[in-house]
Amino acid sequence: MNMNDTLFLFLCTLLVWLMTPGLSLFYGGLVQSKNVLNTVMQSMVAIVIVTFAWLLVGFSMSFSTGNILIGDFDYIGLQHVGFSTHEGLSPHIPFALYMLFQLMFCTIAVSILSGSVAEKMRFIPYIIFVFLWVIVVYSPVAHWVWGGGWIHRLGAIDFAGGTVVHITSGVSGLVLAILIGAGKNFDKRPPHNLIITLLGGIFVWFGWYGFNVGSALTFNHIAMVTFVNTVLAASAGAFGWGFIEYCMTKKMSLIGMLSGMLSGLVAITPAAGYVDYMSAIVIALIGGVSCFFAINYIKVKLRYNDALDAFGIHGIGGVVGAILTGVFQSHKINEGITDGLIHGGGILPVTVQLVAVIMTILFSAAMTLMIAKIIAIFCNLEADEMEEQQGFDVLVHGENAYHNPLESPLSQKLNSEK
Repeated sequence: MNMNDTLFLFLCTLLVWLMTPGLSLFYGGLVQSKNVLNTVMQSMVAIVIVTFAWLLVGFSMSFSTGNILIGDFDYIGLQHVGFSTHEGLSPHIPFALYMLFQLMFCTIAVSILSGSVAEKMRFIPYIIFVFLWVIVVYSPVAHWVWGGGWIHRLGAIDFAGGTVVHITSGVSGLVLAILIGAGKNFDKRPPHNLIITLLGGIFVWFGWYGFNVGSALTFNHIAMVTFVNTVLAASAGAFGWGFIEYCMTKKMSLIGMLSGMLSGLVAITPAAGYVDYMSAIVIALIGGVSCFFAINYIKVKLRYNDALDAFGIHGIGGVVGAILTGVFQSHKINEGITDGLIHGGGILPVTVQLVAVIMTILFSAAMTLMIAKIIAIFCNLEADEMEEQQGFDVLVHGENAYHNPLESPLSQKLNSEK
């Protein structure tokens, strides 16, 4: 066991954990004030629910040997997961630490998809959905890519979760939003507090360094390349989005800068440890521009209400990044992979990436639809008329994010006397 590697991954795990509270703030500032606590809770409750799903069966289904489709139950209830190393998965660090690092990835995936149904989905059905989604959608795909499953054997690569985290969560969020009828109220509600969104975006941005760099599991030359690529990609994504936004609107918005930053980070995630610096910039630029057009044109044209653009940023960005990985991957940067299209590797790397992307999209969409339909048999998924009008915060959580003097009992009494 290498204690330097252990300390490195310990710190990266904490950074990835920070992304979920960060995303809760990012999303919370974008919704109406009457739903901010509910939106924050959708992310924060993921920490609780995903933890139980992961320790019961999720980790075992993702990373035990099993077959090419799903893992077995060797680690059910975290059996055999302790301080000792694991030869295949964590040869230099405690196996339990590796398990926690992967738990954080699963948690942020759930937090991402919540953005598609913010202000639309009822809270208890959402909790049930999250528990089942971890087991039925996330765990199988994680096994396919990182647990020795069929995508890994096919030769497709995903350094830090472009397919496993972003495509699954983005696609599932979109399907869930469409299913619960979010498209019935296609109204653009202005964000209630962009400063909260900015703070959340900073936390997500900061945590992403642990997300990508920690995936190397040790601080070697690949981790260093990953770190640089991640820094470059965030700025390149923001630049790409901002440039197009200014050309189209003659304005550069804070939301646009943060969305572009996220788009660049999502796009580089599957390629972070496999490409050189200039390739990372190109991937992130394309990611930022692609996500801008997906959100501002395709979404408007097709009239689907991806509430906070979880699909537009994470789904689209994940697809773009995964496919471009096959174009730009370099054996010179990472000796464990073959060269991509532009380095003389031919069309095969792009083809296998495309197959992995298509199958992940189809699987995530189908299984999300199945889970949601089953839950809908027992309870309504969408908000009712009272919840739409009064907001989830008071009706569901019994709390207000802000104190409004005009709504206090004394003010109401004085108003009634007038």
